[in-house]
Order: sequence, then C-alpha cells, then structure tokens
Amino acid sequence: MAKKNSYMFTNKQHTQKGIMSTILGVISLVTLAYAVLMSYFKSGDIPRQYGAAAMLVMIFAFAGILLGVVSKSEKDKFYLFSYLGIALNVLALAVISIILYAGAYA
Repeated sequence: MAKKNSYMFTNKQHTQKGIMSTILGVISLVTLAYAVLMSYFKSGDIPRQYGAAAMLVMIFAFAGILLGVVSKSEKDKFYLFSYLGIALNVLALAVISIILYAGAYA
C-alpha cells in the first residue's frame, strides 16, 4: 500500500506574548547563572550590582509568568512558547528563592 501524504494546513500562529515570556525566562536564567558563576569565582565577595541583577531577574520572571498566562488565554493559537515561558520563569523564581533561603539560613 502506498502511504498517503496528508498535510494539515492551519492559520494558527505562536502568541507574541508567549514568545516574549520565553525570552524573558531565558534572559532571567542567563543573568542569574552569570551572577552565581561570578560570585563563585570571587569567593562570595561580590559587588552590589549582582544583587540588583537578581532583583531584576525577579521582576523579569514575574512579568514573564504574567505574559505566559495572558498568552495562554488567547484562542486558536499555538501554546508551546506560553508553556515554555511559564516554566522558565517559574524555574528562575525557584532558583532565586533557593539562593535567598540558603543565604538566610547558611
């Protein structure tokens, strides 16, 4: 039997807010990884700018979660970037929470 070629054409697109949420998640995780890595290389003696960067990571992560949730509510769209953005931003918030917890009780 010959295999039937079947294509499904659709006019669905990825949500722009979901893509922006994913970008914010990537930026948050990269910035956080850089701050942690530089703190490790300087043996914990870090400038205040790394703390400010961590604060911006929290703001970006909250904004990314909000964008991901809003983009998930759009109808007839692909939601890959919405889910990915929410996951990356929750991961960034979890890492920040672990760092703050370790700093408070270590």
